[in-house]
Amino acid sequence: MILGMSVGAFTLLHVIISLVAIGSGLIVVGGMFASNRLPVTTALFLLTTALTSLTGFLYPIDGFTPGLGIGIVACAILVVALFALYKEHLVGAWRWIYVITAVVSLYLNVFVLVAQSFGKVSALNALAPTQTEPPFAVAQAAVLAIFVLIALIAVINFQPHKAQM
Repeated sequence: MILGMSVGAFTLLHVIISLVAIGSGLIVVGGMFASNRLPVTTALFLLTTALTSLTGFLYPIDGFTPGLGIGIVACAILVVALFALYKEHLVGAWRWIYVITAVVSLYLNVFVLVAQSFGKVSALNALAPTQTEPPFAVAQAAVLAIFVLIALIAVINFQPHKAQM
């Protein structure tokens, strides 16, 4: 039991939160491309991204795992994104710091989605059962390349202070 739920029910809740984080994150990045802050969707993205990591820490664990490492890094990056957006209001360098940290937060959610997909979807698992095989590496490299491109476009295009003038 986790938070009074069966592990299966808790896992379903965790997956739903994660998918909302990814979906809202993609919308937020689209907003960045158009210099639109999308404050409500951004708050949803940041909240569900935080909840994704925090709920991940509630699973029973034995020792340090890659998932814990990703969760810790994700939380640290998210703290910087929150600080840049809500404390520094995207002024000066905080604009691109926010963009990078928000996109990296989204990337980490997608990275875990791909890893979980290879672990749980039988067709993908057959291609890379230990997640050390080339299909897994190629998929994760493609996701990384896409997110590097997304980050570059977002840093260039996201100019919310100019768009508001």
